[in-house]
Amino acid sequence: MKRREFSKTALALAIMGGGAGLASAEGERKRLNQGRIYKSIKSNHKITPEKLAEVKALGFDGIEGSSPGIDDVATYRAKATAAGLPIHGVVCQGHWNERLSSPDSAIREKGRQNLEQAIRDARALGGSSVLLVPGKVTGEDETHEHVWERSIAEIRKALPVASREGIHILIETVWNGFCYDPKQLADYIDEIGNPWVKVYFDIGNMQKYAPAEEWIRTLGPRIVKCDVKDWGVKPGFCPLGQGDVDWTKVREALAEIGFTGWVTREGSDGGLEKTAALMNELLDL
Repeated sequence: MKRREFSKTALALAIMGGGAGLASAEGERKRLNQGRIYKSIKSNHKITPEKLAEVKALGFDGIEGSSPGIDDVATYRAKATAAGLPIHGVVCQGHWNERLSSPDSAIREKGRQNLEQAIRDARALGGSSVLLVPGKVTGEDETHEHVWERSIAEIRKALPVASREGIHILIETVWNGFCYDPKQLADYIDEIGNPWVKVYFDIGNMQKYAPAEEWIRTLGPRIVKCDVKDWGVKPGFCPLGQGDVDWTKVREALAEIGFTGWVTREGSDGGLEKTAALMNELLDL
């Protein structure tokens, strides 16, 4: 399906669903982010060649994997390469359970080992980043201060691996009780103070706490990649364009900070064809 046909599909979806920030049926906007922002989906090493071919045919630019847990890194990369889809990075598996913020030093050590393995796998797959949840505020033994201090200590231990492999550690904005204010997250990244540690901004996750465009402007060049989601007070997480995210303002904010790079859809829109069309329309791809 060609890009113009995708746009028509998205316009039809807008008419049916009333998605915020979509173009009107009277004409198409100039696509300001073509060649600047690259769209991706979440995947794993078990994805089939047939599915990869479908993803490519629908106009996606790449995929994002997960690690540790890949059976055969070389085979996974070869499958994606054969389909013409780079694996742009991986999500660090186990980061919710083997947390870098755990009061148990053995669990923190395991979490750091997971991170370092994910860094090595990302490099072997040809990627550029590892998405990391740095911890979780759970109560008296994992307060906000604990997450801040313990996670920074463990991330700093992993920095030699990250710098040697040339892989960014990207802190995801999630519902973990940590840094729910964009300025606070900016301060956290700045305290680490290393060019290999930046932000993986989830557009939908943080809409609950402040408009996505406010997060984008505050975090600025700290943002290296984005997860693409929509969220609203009434629908919760929902198909793109049906929540409270103001996509027009998101596009404007991304342009203001000069963002260029990978954005990855996390969630469902009723099929990959719809996802591709909506990402094109909402993000000017």
